[in-house]
Amino acid sequence: MNTLTLRTPDDWHLHLRDGAALQSVVAASARQMGRAIIMPNLKPPVTTVAEATAYRDRIRAALNDAVARGEIDRAQADSFQPLMTLYLTEKTSVADIREAVAGDVVAAVKLYPAGATTNSDAGVRSIDRVMPVLEAMAETGLPLLVHGEVTDPDIDVFDREAVFIDRVMIPLRTKLPTLKVVFEHITTRQAAEYVKADTAAPGLLGATITPQHLIYNRNAIFTGGLRPHWYCLPVLKRETHRAALVEVAASGDPRFFLGTDSAPHARMMKEIGAACAGCYTGPHALALYAWAFEAAGALDRLENFASVHGAQFFGRPLNGGTITLKRENWTIPESLPFAGTEIVPLAAGETLPWQVVAPGRSA
Repeated sequence: MNTLTLRTPDDWHLHLRDGAALQSVVAASARQMGRAIIMPNLKPPVTTVAEATAYRDRIRAALNDAVARGEIDRAQADSFQPLMTLYLTEKTSVADIREAVAGDVVAAVKLYPAGATTNSDAGVRSIDRVMPVLEAMAETGLPLLVHGEVTDPDIDVFDREAVFIDRVMIPLRTKLPTLKVVFEHITTRQAAEYVKADTAAPGLLGATITPQHLIYNRNAIFTGGLRPHWYCLPVLKRETHRAALVEVAASGDPRFFLGTDSAPHARMMKEIGAACAGCYTGPHALALYAWAFEAAGALDRLENFASVHGAQFFGRPLNGGTITLKRENWTIPESLPFAGTEIVPLAAGETLPWQVVAPGRSA
């Protein structure tokens, strides 16, 4: 197989940042994706429908600017749909949820345990404090997107996801069995098995998986020295966990779908003593996924993972266009322009065996 044509995929977990950073990265996703769930962890966070609407408008303006610069064409800009989210805080109200459900801007609400990752300081410290809001979400069907890690300092960083399942996920879903939940960027065998074994009604539990967690284990962070551009949260895990993620992603199970968690940070914010967490995969996400699925002998299942399962979970129509990848070695750039400085994409300088051809066009 020298070409691979897929229905236009969606990214169900994406960071676009804001301002000059947004201008630098939005075109990369619009070239490949039909829709994207946009993360709300800006500074300050996106906590209201009005703020989500304003952020969506800034994204649309950045798409227009990218067209003017020749980075994407008009069709790509017009077809890319940013699906907005609210950042759940302990001040979020039931009225906020009802306003979100009544409109057409907000697609989900994001739960960050306080201190779990980038710009998560405003996150939730106790699930009990937001239970009325979660009850309203269960009642109305608004999905909850979960960064599934505990942040207790006495819990090993490599165990935080597994502990979250026992301490938070199981009790929460036992109490609110109709709550629609996406377990985002899962990284462990325990998370894969938890989702796979779930007996709830179809469409109530899903999970996204990033390309880096399908391709790399934690050795990648330390090969040849400390490599901060492989550092993300949740952190890469042991090989046994990576293998479990590949197994469920390639299985055809509709509860697992594409979410890049592409998280851009300038080089200077990654190559410092307290490096920011996040891998930038926006420009080459589909090529990375194709590489992972081919290694698993499952290229024929990539389309459902990338283009079907997530849309079905979120109750969205499937995209009508296509995108084609061709088998041709190419080298990931060492760096890319970013907000007046530069950014280092994941696996910079390495060779990938697949690359994207323009959407809707054959190789």
